[in-house]
Amino acid sequence: MSERKEVIENVFRHEYGKIMAVLVNRFGASNLEKIEDAVQDALLKAMQVWAFKEVPENPTAWLVKVAYNKVLDALRKDSKVVLNDVIPTFDSINEPEELSLKEHISDSQLKMIFACCHPSLSIEYQLVLSLKLIGGFGNKEIAKVLLKKEATVAKSFTRAKAKLKKEITTLDIPIEMGLQSRLFVVMRVIYLLFSEGYAPHSGELIVRKDVCYEAIRLALLLRENKYCKHPNLEALIALMCFHVARFDARIDAEGQLVDLEHQDRSKYNQALIEIGIFHLKNSGTIDRQPSSYHLQATVSYYHCIAKTFEETAWNSILKLYDLQLQQQYSPILQLNRIIPHLKVHGAHKALKEINNFEKTPDFIENTLYHAIKAEIFTDLGNSNDARQALKNAIELCTNPLQEKHLLKKLRQLTI
Repeated sequence: MSERKEVIENVFRHEYGKIMAVLVNRFGASNLEKIEDAVQDALLKAMQVWAFKEVPENPTAWLVKVAYNKVLDALRKDSKVVLNDVIPTFDSINEPEELSLKEHISDSQLKMIFACCHPSLSIEYQLVLSLKLIGGFGNKEIAKVLLKKEATVAKSFTRAKAKLKKEITTLDIPIEMGLQSRLFVVMRVIYLLFSEGYAPHSGELIVRKDVCYEAIRLALLLRENKYCKHPNLEALIALMCFHVARFDARIDAEGQLVDLEHQDRSKYNQALIEIGIFHLKNSGTIDRQPSSYHLQATVSYYHCIAKTFEETAWNSILKLYDLQLQQQYSPILQLNRIIPHLKVHGAHKALKEINNFEKTPDFIENTLYHAIKAEIFTDLGNSNDARQALKNAIELCTNPLQEKHLLKKLRQLTI
């Protein structure tokens, strides 16, 4: 039963955005609330039915069919809606082959993501709509991704939906300049989707593989459009491939988190690394400044090709972090930079760096901050301060797997 529950939960998380895209493409953004309700009802029905029966061979088609008919029922009951008699029920539509269904979903998702990134919407609305409707994220997850309060996200989503319904009548993929003008926001959405999958803020998993692979699929789908061919997109795909290549090394046989220093590098997926290298080479930046995606991808590239943790090109990685901070400051980026700074300049200078960071107005006290302090104090041989820093990191941690990893480090320091 637990295995089936896991399958059902994975299907729900993975399919929500697809079903939303297909139905909004069919019924229009003006019926967004009815579609949301229908999808939720379909997922609830699946939970009830699949708990006692076999999960369908094609769960996506099953969910689309149920949600589709629920939207039709809702439209028929709405006296304000004039339902065109020629709109058939899903039952009467010739069921497409699985490949055709996938193509229909891909087309709908691409249209949906460009609709959510319509220039008439603010950047905040674009991101909230995309993460909610395409990524299937909850308000709490979006709040952490965007560094906002949960209540603020809920209000933004309500207002963004109203704006979307008013501004967008049909889902269409813009062409040429219209498409290119939205491309950068779309890439940011895909990047945020991937980031939440790779390092989720909450939940039992340290990696949500389905979310990461979905982000890569959307990026590759975007790449098929000739107007979307751009160095930044190539760099983004490279970045995601390099990260995904290290998935299997992040968790050990007991299901415990393994930090970069102790990962079994023989588990790195060499085929994905080669694909990443291909896209990174294809992202040439002649006559243009390298984007954040280029810099991050190159950092990840160095981690992928290093034979050991000690042999990592820390000097090059530190320079890449400096370039990123020059382009766009981020307190999280500033924190992450301290690790290569520690490896290049030693613990004393790293402690000075983190102390300076504490004095800035951008200072944030989170699990990462305390975990880095613990590593610095450990290198300095200051066990008491290292233990206290780890205790602080554990207190702020929201991911159970990461918490277990920090507790293990704390026990090792206590021995």
